[in-house]
Amino acid sequence: MVTAITATNVDATAVNTIGWLSSGEWSIVVPVYQRQYRWDIGACEQLLADIRAVADLDDRHMHFIGSVLSSVSARGDELVLIDGQQRITTLMLLVAALHHTVRDRHPELGADLERVLVRAGDGARTKLRPHPAWAAVFERVVLTPPSGHAASRLSRFDDNYAFFRSQISSEEAPRIWRGLQKLEHVAITLGPGANAQQIFESLNSTGEPLRDHELIHNYVLMGLSHAEQREVEEEYWLPIERNTGEAIAAFWRQYLVMRTGREAPDDGVRGVYDAFRAEFPRLEWADLRELATEWRDFSEVYRTLLDPSSATDDEVSRDLAHLNEFGSGMYPLTMRVYRDHVAGTLDRARLRETLATVQSLLVRRAVVGVRSDRLAARLCRAAGDGHDALVQAVARITPSDDRVRVALKYSELPHASFVLHRLSGAPADADVEIDHIVPLAPADTWSGDGDRPWSAYSDDEQNSHRALAQTLGNLVLLEADLAERAFDESFPAKRRHYARSGLALTRELAERESWGTAAIATRSDRLTEEFIRIWPRRGDAPIDDDGLTPILDAVRRRGWPRGWQREWSYVEYCGEHWEVPDVRYLFNRVFKRLWSDSREHVQAYSRRRGGPVYTEQSWNGQWDRLDEETFLYMGWDSSYMLGAVQGVLDEAGLAPEVFVKYSYIGEAMQERA
Repeated sequence: MVTAITATNVDATAVNTIGWLSSGEWSIVVPVYQRQYRWDIGACEQLLADIRAVADLDDRHMHFIGSVLSSVSARGDELVLIDGQQRITTLMLLVAALHHTVRDRHPELGADLERVLVRAGDGARTKLRPHPAWAAVFERVVLTPPSGHAASRLSRFDDNYAFFRSQISSEEAPRIWRGLQKLEHVAITLGPGANAQQIFESLNSTGEPLRDHELIHNYVLMGLSHAEQREVEEEYWLPIERNTGEAIAAFWRQYLVMRTGREAPDDGVRGVYDAFRAEFPRLEWADLRELATEWRDFSEVYRTLLDPSSATDDEVSRDLAHLNEFGSGMYPLTMRVYRDHVAGTLDRARLRETLATVQSLLVRRAVVGVRSDRLAARLCRAAGDGHDALVQAVARITPSDDRVRVALKYSELPHASFVLHRLSGAPADADVEIDHIVPLAPADTWSGDGDRPWSAYSDDEQNSHRALAQTLGNLVLLEADLAERAFDESFPAKRRHYARSGLALTRELAERESWGTAAIATRSDRLTEEFIRIWPRRGDAPIDDDGLTPILDAVRRRGWPRGWQREWSYVEYCGEHWEVPDVRYLFNRVFKRLWSDSREHVQAYSRRRGGPVYTEQSWNGQWDRLDEETFLYMGWDSSYMLGAVQGVLDEAGLAPEVFVKYSYIGEAMQERA
């Protein structure tokens, strides 16, 4: 169906893209002021994936590629392409690759494809006329199928055409053609006198782009009938929005981490939406209700995680509230185990044990100063192998008792209020404050024994007291009214306030005669043993104290961001230590190693993905040789390369044995992400 909306000098029409391109009435001209063709192979790969996905759906499903803005030339037989050059050019290259693949074996299909490429009666010219500087190159690629690895292949046209040729076999050609015929766009055509620049700027303005959850919403509803859309909206989507509120974007990201066991990139550039489409490439109505029920059920779990007080079990509610002290990073795992409990497949005791184990992991890592982001995906993968596997996976990344003892004795206590509440047994809603027994900045008159003032302490003594002022041994909870009076007082004066406290751990300080570094160390040692009892390290897995990240959790980055060449300090590959600083180096080394050790897995992965291993250098670019007859293409971007490393290692069953160690630069890159 074609819908047209007209205004003065402007015609906006929803059209079938292939039908629009096949029209013999005009040529499409790229004006000289347009930028060069810039789409890379990664963008071509995404386009081809979209076409394959829509090809396999029923006839109601179409794929919208956006708007194409053009104006009618003075001659009347040309459309001047103002916006849409990149998409239209890439589609022409894909059609050309398909045409050259099938024209000898399927002449009827070949004729249909030729009508897209060449204007009727003008077989020597392509229907799309690029910038004059590149027109000859484009026409050579589209009209004359290149063969071999010619030195003259120096354009994006050549590279992207060759990529499409490498991906599409003659057997798959009808499927690709079916998908191409299901593309749609809005053709905006300007008449004489229309302000092309104004309309172009309105299409590409600074308006707020759709966010991930909005793109997911549109994707889910796309292609459904009005009645089906209404049912999904009322029965599933609106409850999801109510359950998650302002956290709906985070819900979808964490749900996908839980479901896939892989990190969903939160890069602000459709990362979560792309992960959703990869997980759900088809959303047929027969399956959509079941999936939407799952999404709604998990959103109800998510609501409980956001507000643990809504849990019906008081102890579980308290466990969830304790985990919230550390943020939402573990929500993917917590969603999984809590949903299993609600569904009756995980009993209450095992649920509470799991929540306590995760809490120990987080508080211990915080104490020793190790980051805890990007751990949930690997733990979700472990949970898929059962409770024991999860316990061992947590144990591997939980700091040892010895490391905790050292950190608590000499380092500032993180989450101090939370830790002291647990150690003191204080109710969560108790009106208490943290008191530093030795103040952070003692007055000259402050004294630890009532005899010698702070001003009489040597520089070394003062420095040693300051160094321990924020450690566990020097911190205590005190009721707010008492804390106000005790603030900055000398220790002998504080004792009477401590004696009035309702907390036994605080009252016992009133029994001490003096306070100094020795007393801080003694109290720290005693409280540390209680800390270790409350937050034990479960399991007997070897400890990963070096902050290693499983290869499946390594961060994919678009393009080649600043610092990529020194992102890692090293890589642990199946027990071997590799000095590998970046993804390009790792990509090359992993594929060469597996080509030697596990060739069948490389072949299976590459055959399924259409690369990155080929039997000939079919297009211009950067290549490396695996053997006399096999080549590894090295021209991908960093995101593709890391994805290929993860995929082929997963294929070979080696992913659990490969880890990366982020460098200082790599850590900074993660913080900026």
